[in-house]
Amino acid sequence: MSTTSVLYDVPGPRAKRRVLVLSVIAGLAVLAALALVGMRLNDQDQFAPEKWAPLFDPTDEQFPLVWERIGTALGATLTAAALAMVFSLVIGTLLAVTRVTAARWYRWAVVGLIEFLRGVPVVIAIFFAARVLPTLGADMDPLWYLVIGLTLYNSVVIAEIVRAGINSLPRGQKEAADSLGLTRGQVLRLVLLPQAFRAMLPALISQLVVVLKDTSLGFIISYEELVRVAGQIKEVLSNPIQTYLLIAIIFIVVNYALSRLAVYTERRLSQGKKTARNDDGEAAMLTATAVGGAGTGAGAAGGGG
Repeated sequence: MSTTSVLYDVPGPRAKRRVLVLSVIAGLAVLAALALVGMRLNDQDQFAPEKWAPLFDPTDEQFPLVWERIGTALGATLTAAALAMVFSLVIGTLLAVTRVTAARWYRWAVVGLIEFLRGVPVVIAIFFAARVLPTLGADMDPLWYLVIGLTLYNSVVIAEIVRAGINSLPRGQKEAADSLGLTRGQVLRLVLLPQAFRAMLPALISQLVVVLKDTSLGFIISYEELVRVAGQIKEVLSNPIQTYLLIAIIFIVVNYALSRLAVYTERRLSQGKKTARNDDGEAAMLTATAVGGAGTGAGAAGGGG
C-alpha cells in the first residue's frame, strides 16, 4: 500500500542519492572540523592529565576540594532557581488573573506593568535590585537580590503564558460554570486555571528552565553560584575549557531532569483525564442500561395487563 505525504513530496531515487551524498559530505566536514579542533587543543596541552584530574579523577588531591566548591555552588544555584520559580509562578498567576478580570478603568495599569517588565533585560532587573534596594534600606543577602531580579522578569512572562492558556479555552467552559452559579473567582480557580495550566505546561516548564539558566547572571552581584565558582576554580587550576565544560554538563543534566519531569507530569495528567472520561462513559452506559431495563420491564407489565 502506497502512502502519500501531505507536507512534502516524497523523494525519488535520484533525490535520495543526492541527500545521501550531501549527508556523507556534511558528516565528513564535521569530523574534519572536530579533528582540527582536537589538534589545536592538543598543541596547547589541553588534553594533559593535570588539567582534567582535579575535576574527574577522585584520586587527585585537589578533587575533594574542587567538588566541595562545586557542590556548594550547585546548592546555591538550585536554591535561587527554586525560590524564583515559586515566586514567579505565584505572582505570574496573580497577574494573569488580574489582567483577565480587571475592569477597563484600571486594566491599562496592569497591562502597562507587564509590558514594561517584559521589555527590561533580566540582567538589568538583577542589577537594579542589587543596587537600588540597598539605598532604600533593604539590606539583604545577595541570594534575595538575585531572586527578586529573576522574579521581576519571569513572573510577567509566566503571566502571559497563563493568560494565553485561559484565552485558548472554549467559551463554553466559562458559560457552563456561570450557569451553575459559580462566582468569578470559583470559575477561575476550579474550571479555567487547571485547564490553562495543563494546556500550557510545556511552555511553563520551558520558562522554568530559563529561570534555572538565568541564575548564572548572579555573578554580577557576587552571588556564589556555579558560573562564578567556576571562574574561581579555573583561575586556580588554569583549565577554563575543562571547568566550563563540566559546568555545562551539570546544567544540561539538571535541565534535562526538569524537562523529563515535565513530560512525566503531562503524561500523568493526560492519563488522569482519560481515566475520568472512561469513568464518565461507563457511568453513562450503566445509567442508560438501567433506564432501558426499567423501560422494558414497564412495557412487559403493561402488555401483561
